[in-house]
Amino acid sequence: MTERSLGRSGLTTRPFVLGGNVFGMTADRAASSAILDRFVEHGGGMIDTADVYSAWVPGHKGGESETEMGAWLKASGARDKILIATKVGMMPGGLKPDCIRDAVQGSLDRLGVDAIDLYFAHKDDPDVPLDEVLGAFAELVDGGIVRSIGASNYRADRLAEALRVADGRGLPRFTVMQPELNLLDRVQYEGALQQLCIDQGLGVITYFSLASGYLTGKYRGADDLGKSRRGARVGPYIEGKGPAVLAVLDRIAGETGATLSQISLAWVAAQPGVTAPIASATSVAQLDEIMGSVEVTLTGDQLAALTAAGA
Repeated sequence: MTERSLGRSGLTTRPFVLGGNVFGMTADRAASSAILDRFVEHGGGMIDTADVYSAWVPGHKGGESETEMGAWLKASGARDKILIATKVGMMPGGLKPDCIRDAVQGSLDRLGVDAIDLYFAHKDDPDVPLDEVLGAFAELVDGGIVRSIGASNYRADRLAEALRVADGRGLPRFTVMQPELNLLDRVQYEGALQQLCIDQGLGVITYFSLASGYLTGKYRGADDLGKSRRGARVGPYIEGKGPAVLAVLDRIAGETGATLSQISLAWVAAQPGVTAPIASATSVAQLDEIMGSVEVTLTGDQLAALTAAGA
């Protein structure tokens, strides 16, 4: 798999990033460890998680994903084989400097590592001045416990302002953006944010790259919504452009022999400015399938047909 630069972070990744949101939630310790072992076997390079994963589950408080990753890192000794991305800002306190300082230490402790390769502001916090947010991140970079920083869920205007503040005050720049992007959900990335990332040389890794599983073809109609806990989230796709997109995916699957998941991820990876899509797996078999996306090359006509179907 060809390495791609993550903007100006100095980091590189293959065009597939493993999502860690399922670890400690729908994947228990044994399943999480097996998935992570296989990811390394496949030559995978970056795993994305967050301190908030999975605080929304009854009985959880956040940090479950990082804890499972930390247990695997300790058992496997694979720290030098992977890059770790995690996030701060969704938990109470948002991006207040003291919250960032406390949160990063919690993440380091749960992961059992000395440094985080890529640390994201999980969402914009308009209540905290950008220079204070970036100043807190600067402390972490200067202290050697964070290698580079990124932003997730920032509007184009706020990201541009953050970059201006960083340049004007000599503070670390966000080097990677993490927006939502898939064949059916493009509004957050396409347009101003996409152009800004390209112009400013930011890396881009995308979340919800399979539209909460809809683009796997698992949910063809209302009767399929009960197949998993995510069924309620994909209902709107069935009523919208989803069936048209699945029809094009089915056709291209027949032409290429690739699965719908692989084609959907290959489409994301081919979008201007995108470094890699993020996707998660709850089994080794599922991981084997979705990582096959890096071997799929779509023609210009196939890309155009997919783009048109979801427009």
